[in-house]
Amino acid sequence: MEKTLQAFGLALALTSGLTGLAMAQPTEVRIGVALEPPMLDPTAGAAEAIDIVVYQNIFEGLTRVDENGSVQPGLAESWTIAEDGLTYTFKLHDGVTFHDGTSFDADDVKFTFDRILAEDSSNAHREFYTPITSVTVVDPLTVEFKLSREIGRFLFDLGRGDAVIVAPESADTNATQPIGTGPFAFVQWDKGSRVILEAYAPYWGEPVHLSKATYLFIGDTATMTNALLSGDVDGTNNFAPEALAVFEGNPQFTVLVGTTEGETILATNNRKAPFNDLRVRQAMAHALDRQAIIDGATYGYGTPIGAPFAPHNDYYVDLTGTYPYDPAESRRLLAEAGYPEGFSATLKLPPVAYARLSGQIIASQFAAVGIKLELINIEFAQWLEDVYSNKDFDLTIISHVEPFDIGNYANPDYYFGYDNPEFQALIETLNGTSDEAKRKELAIEAQTILARDAVNGYLFELAQTGVWNAKLTGMWRNSPIEGLVLRDIRWTE
Repeated sequence: MEKTLQAFGLALALTSGLTGLAMAQPTEVRIGVALEPPMLDPTAGAAEAIDIVVYQNIFEGLTRVDENGSVQPGLAESWTIAEDGLTYTFKLHDGVTFHDGTSFDADDVKFTFDRILAEDSSNAHREFYTPITSVTVVDPLTVEFKLSREIGRFLFDLGRGDAVIVAPESADTNATQPIGTGPFAFVQWDKGSRVILEAYAPYWGEPVHLSKATYLFIGDTATMTNALLSGDVDGTNNFAPEALAVFEGNPQFTVLVGTTEGETILATNNRKAPFNDLRVRQAMAHALDRQAIIDGATYGYGTPIGAPFAPHNDYYVDLTGTYPYDPAESRRLLAEAGYPEGFSATLKLPPVAYARLSGQIIASQFAAVGIKLELINIEFAQWLEDVYSNKDFDLTIISHVEPFDIGNYANPDYYFGYDNPEFQALIETLNGTSDEAKRKELAIEAQTILARDAVNGYLFELAQTGVWNAKLTGMWRNSPIEGLVLRDIRWTE
């Protein structure tokens, strides 16, 4: 009898244990993303796809940007700013290590910014940091920055992916073997398929809830839909709007619709004829029916814009009426510019739905005024090489997702080749102004100049449309900066 009771007790214990295992919360997440990053070093590439994987996950900066767009402490636990705004002194967290076990200290901060500011720097936005005249190691946990002029958004810029802290021991291999200080460490990259991250146990900050995160590269909407419905992926931060109806109202999923910094533009090669003629650019602007593009390409989720600035920003001004939809005026301007029969051009389209759908709609709208577009679909790596790096294009469609990136227009070597000394001087003044009222005034003036010059075709602000397993929480609804931050994501009952 005693043996029988012992056996029953053992069986009950095993059953309880198995039930506990079956009910245990998962700690891994599989995330579908549309684009594969060209590399994994955010300090050496401009693609948002890099930050989607690594920003605040693998790599961290002295500061970090939260879901509301506010600046929070990062690797720096605190800082002081001199009265003249030209000296910043940062106190660093103690006990921080990189994922290879090497220690983090002020020398790594100095190395990072010396590397960003080097003449041969590959940083996509070196210009954000050129006002830094010196970075001085005061002691292992204190570092001092001196600036040549005030930068109103300096703390924000330190929280960008471009300024994450890297170590001299691993900087040269971060493109393929990223090593940072963040809560997740890189495990492997299966090109064309996935990137795997695992929680870094000795992480200096608050422990994360996930033990593992896998990013799966799925560029096709139908494939992504099936992967979500089958449970092969647990969520995606930016799902195709045309298929959202499949998930809305389904209790197994949470649909998060928020805002982004993604100004979607018909980017124009201003250095190339006929686009170097203002009248041609004005004609193209008058030929664009923004609402038809928004309805057709984003299924109504986009917000019209008339300049490269996010409508949710305090500095935004509505300039959509600068060149209203007017095909007759478009044809008149084309004739005045010497193109009474229109002209032909190419439109290179990266593999994202908003670009290719917008391209088809714009081709039809332009054909109505005599502009004949050849649509060329290209992969994203080719877009980066042909369009962004080599400036080999007529027109393209892309969302610029970096916050406050209006300063790109002050760089005549940027891929759309806008060269306006008046605008360049204005941006220099804006960057050196810390008074909020004056900054807003200057930002509105800058937007107005770009709208007037029709530098690009300003289409819409991209919405963030996430679809997630309903048992997941902690995802960002909005995207005030590039990235898909894993820090707060967790499974619930």
